[in-house]
Amino acid sequence: MTAADVSERLIELGAATLGESGAKAMVPRIRAVWPGALVAAPAYPVRCTPGDNLAVHVGVTRAPAGSVLVVDVGLVPDRGYFGEVLTTAAEARGLVGLVIDGGVRDRAALEAHEFPVFATTLALRGATKAWPGTVGAPVRVGEVEVRADDWVVGDADGVVVVPGDQLDAVLEAALARTVKEEGFFELLQDGATTLDLLGLDASLVTEV
Repeated sequence: MTAADVSERLIELGAATLGESGAKAMVPRIRAVWPGALVAAPAYPVRCTPGDNLAVHVGVTRAPAGSVLVVDVGLVPDRGYFGEVLTTAAEARGLVGLVIDGGVRDRAALEAHEFPVFATTLALRGATKAWPGTVGAPVRVGEVEVRADDWVVGDADGVVVVPGDQLDAVLEAALARTVKEEGFFELLQDGATTLDLLGLDASLVTEV
């Protein structure tokens, strides 16, 4: 499959199904900044000095086209590390999204650009641009380790990371799970219960 085919397949499967099929789920605090944001692309990791976004600016110029920036800002999340200016720069370089364990700003502009952003919070206060960082090296974002060329998938349910060397296995497991669940839907509509289908022990729940 081409990268475009992989991206389309991952988006179709969705973060929730992938997260049950071997992908690593980021913590729920990282979520879509605007409704309908979707991304599935290879990761380009960035690490900032807390409170500073110089590494993000550098990352935009270094990341391969078609990738999503995945940014660690340490223990200072409440800054607007990314906004409309960086969005415009990222789009011009062919980048397709941002996942950041910290704050962004210019929400309306991000939505108007239709640039997928998944972040912890919205924050007005800006970041400095003067301190060291790294680009391309592994980072830990949303309590998940992310390496260059791991696949990142974000949608309304959250963000997951598919390790690059496990992509085929995760896709296979997710497709199998999707087929199984489609069978469940038909059986449930015909009168089966989730207790039956999942082999659950109802005797553990007291009825009064």
